[in-house]
Amino acid sequence: MTTPTDRLATDMPPCTQVQANGIPVAVYEQHFTDPQRLRVLFLHGFPELAYSWRHQLRALAALGYGVAAPDLRGYGRTGPHGELEDYRMAQLARDVTGVLDAFGVQRAVLVGHDFGGALAWTLARDHADRVLGIVSLNTPYTRRTETDLVETMRRTRGPDHYMVRFQVPGEAERLLGADVRATFEGLMRRPGLSQQDFAQLPAALRALPPELFGHEPRLQGEPFLAPDELEVYVRAYERTGFTGPLNWYRNLHRNWLDTAGTPDHVAVPALMVSAADDHFLPPATTRGMEAIVPDLERALVPDCGHWTQQERPEAVNRLLHEWIARRFGPARTG
Repeated sequence: MTTPTDRLATDMPPCTQVQANGIPVAVYEQHFTDPQRLRVLFLHGFPELAYSWRHQLRALAALGYGVAAPDLRGYGRTGPHGELEDYRMAQLARDVTGVLDAFGVQRAVLVGHDFGGALAWTLARDHADRVLGIVSLNTPYTRRTETDLVETMRRTRGPDHYMVRFQVPGEAERLLGADVRATFEGLMRRPGLSQQDFAQLPAALRALPPELFGHEPRLQGEPFLAPDELEVYVRAYERTGFTGPLNWYRNLHRNWLDTAGTPDHVAVPALMVSAADDHFLPPATTRGMEAIVPDLERALVPDCGHWTQQERPEAVNRLLHEWIARRFGPARTG
């Protein structure tokens, strides 16, 4: 079996470290500084890495795009930096604009998944001058509600919902970090149930408490990672732990406070890609987005769970290339 270092070298563009918003950020990039190429920046989710985008980086680079994917603050080769409040969304957005600055890129197409999708929406709203367009996998852009997301989940899904439980310092670290390999072996799977079958489960399971991550056979389908791909995640999280990534969740209340008075409006072109059987972010959560994202197109990936770009890379690559080429022109201008 190859080592994680071998897989990173084989599957990913070269990694370089840049200074962005006062911290060193590890960025995997190919042709991202070339001004004659359309640049695409990929933002990963939880608990993932820039490595989650390996299929898309390779495919879009081969088509002539300049591509880049950072290990975001708290993750992978970037690792943890700062205090808890430094993981609030406004600061994470400045990390991304700092990456663009480091490569001399004024505007890029942003592609985000999971929490990276939430970050991409934030950038499209608050830093539209840096964003050509946005593709979000699985994560909708929603209006600011009367309560923050944690309290909303507490009221609608109960106190055991993973977002609620993630707020307790040390608890999720203990659950996820006790056996990192078992956590990723259990999480990185296609869904074992359709959306319709999931809806028939007891409420205690539908709340998705973190104890189920990797330990609930009814939710687990086939793994989609090769053993040496899995090893990349295991080694990364054994090295950095989970606190940095979990800090993204522990700032949900601060994010809600920070956005008071902010207009709920995204003006840049957007593509919302949903996965039919994503139990964390089901397609139903995207209803009504057109009211706040007027230039919105939609796509649905069938027979797919939460880890869309890794479960169905060919389908995602086709959607990305078709939409980006149609909305922004050829990959190269010279």
